[in-house]
Amino acid sequence: MPASYAPVDKPKRTLADRVYHSLFSRISNGDYRINQKLPSEHALSEEFGVSRPILRAALEKLRAEGVIYSRQGAGNFVRASISHPVGFARVETLADVQRCYEFRITIETAAAGLASDRRNHAALDEISEALGMMRMATGSREHREDADFAFHLAITRAANNQYYEASMRALREHIYVGMKMHGESLMTDGAKALEAVLAEHTAIFDAIRDGKATAAETLMRGHLEQSRDRLFGSGLLDLSMKN
Repeated sequence: MPASYAPVDKPKRTLADRVYHSLFSRISNGDYRINQKLPSEHALSEEFGVSRPILRAALEKLRAEGVIYSRQGAGNFVRASISHPVGFARVETLADVQRCYEFRITIETAAAGLASDRRNHAALDEISEALGMMRMATGSREHREDADFAFHLAITRAANNQYYEASMRALREHIYVGMKMHGESLMTDGAKALEAVLAEHTAIFDAIRDGKATAAETLMRGHLEQSRDRLFGSGLLDLSMKN
């Protein structure tokens, strides 16, 4: 794949994926309960600022994955809690947040390197789309956990090893806790902090796009470590096992 790759502009796909990721995140986080009816297509179209065909493409993807189901004339409903082959207890303490970062640094650093070697145009499009959502949020002085997670998940998919992606999906709720705390910290620090983090993500994408595995690993590790350290500015917790 040439290093001069530039993401193909596919507005409909990009918008449909943005809506899909947002709705998937809401369902995964429990914003919509099992068997709860989703807002009407008209309401969702207006909320996301997209046309009905784009919204329906996102809903169809959710139906295909078994996340929602439709009742003729009644609308769309949440099928069940999103389950994963791997389970983890809920995040309950700051120590859990620190442990989650430890695990993420291990798997996502490796996944970034593999993604640099194995990615194709479709994988790069997906990472680029998530980065675009983050760029829009930064321009609006917002931090979006759904876009942030979509970016990191897309990289594990680009590694073409289902175990990385499965681990990320299983950790979704745990990662969201850290991302939300990190986002709140960035919002407190202002626009420059948001822009700096966007630059970190952009550099990771550029390295993966250009096939620079070592750089992608280094940048991913640095990004996650800096994210962790922004939360634990006073120093990491001592997780040593006591006698």
